[in-house]
Amino acid sequence: MGKDEENKLTDSTLLEHTMQYEKRIYDLEQLLDIAKSLCSTLDFSNLLESIVYICMAQMHVLGAEIFVRDFISEKSFDLETSRDAENPEKIISISADSPIIQKMGELKKPVTLTALKKETGKCEDFKILEALSPTLIVPLVLQGHLNGLLILQERIAIEDDTSYNEYEQKQIMLIASLASVAIYNASLLEMSSTDMMTHLKLKYYFYSKLTNILDYAVDKKQKVSVLMFDIDFFKKFNDTYGHECGDFVLISVAELIKKSLRETDIACRYGGEEFTVLLANTGKKEALMVAERIRTTIEEYDFVYEDKHFNVTISGGVSVFDGSKHAIITSNAFVNQADKALYVSKNKGRNRISFYNGYRKKRQ
Repeated sequence: MGKDEENKLTDSTLLEHTMQYEKRIYDLEQLLDIAKSLCSTLDFSNLLESIVYICMAQMHVLGAEIFVRDFISEKSFDLETSRDAENPEKIISISADSPIIQKMGELKKPVTLTALKKETGKCEDFKILEALSPTLIVPLVLQGHLNGLLILQERIAIEDDTSYNEYEQKQIMLIASLASVAIYNASLLEMSSTDMMTHLKLKYYFYSKLTNILDYAVDKKQKVSVLMFDIDFFKKFNDTYGHECGDFVLISVAELIKKSLRETDIACRYGGEEFTVLLANTGKKEALMVAERIRTTIEEYDFVYEDKHFNVTISGGVSVFDGSKHAIITSNAFVNQADKALYVSKNKGRNRISFYNGYRKKRQ
């Protein structure tokens, strides 16, 4: 080999090493930007959407999905970024006891679906993963515990190669680590704002959202509705069947309320046996329809506790704020209007919905 050829080889090797270092520096800068981005939001839905788009861009995939551990029940890993097309209300889940979850918790590294099947053996839950067409399954691990699964879908071919090399797998694990921390932090906020029994939002969260939505309604001249419900004669369930039966009624009513709402609506356990619902960009007609639908759903539902069948009814009140007409109102005053309407329903015999029309005290 001549000297010129040696120099060319040296220059070529040096250029290749330089390009590799530049790529790694660029990738580190990207990771810093990703970390900043993921730390900038605690809103669960927005965070998951950000993670999906980041992974799609970084790994050159056409889609991604995320299973997240249900931090409240600890019983399942729920597909939070997608729903069943035929049944949008249905949550797609993999049990926390599934061999897939157990194996991913052991491996703590990215694997293909084929490799995971070989490691795990036969498992019905593979049908769920197969439906997502994964090219790579990435564990979301925090402090040694599996908190979720990142599913990378169809990959854009680079030089006819859709596989992930060792460096790319290390990169996606770094991104997954950042994502796992961000998801856990967001889940802490979710848990602190969620009633552990009914899984509905708590009062302070409701007021926080209502304040923001009222400001937005004034700016955009929209209507906002608040519904307030109270379980009729709730004390009799505790006194007759015990407090566990009372808890069963609360949980069941909360589920029925939630199933009657849109994804954008917010249901809250206001306290005791009282519930509130926030309907953004919703006027009187629609709000009364929703309230009546909830009332009739609960009235017609067959509550069964320890082989005992019984009926439950609720009373409700509705108040509407019109951002194009009304003066600015506080959240507390707005909810009090719905509460006044609720007590009209109770005073008129219960199991009905009343609308707040600006009640005034009668002159003596």
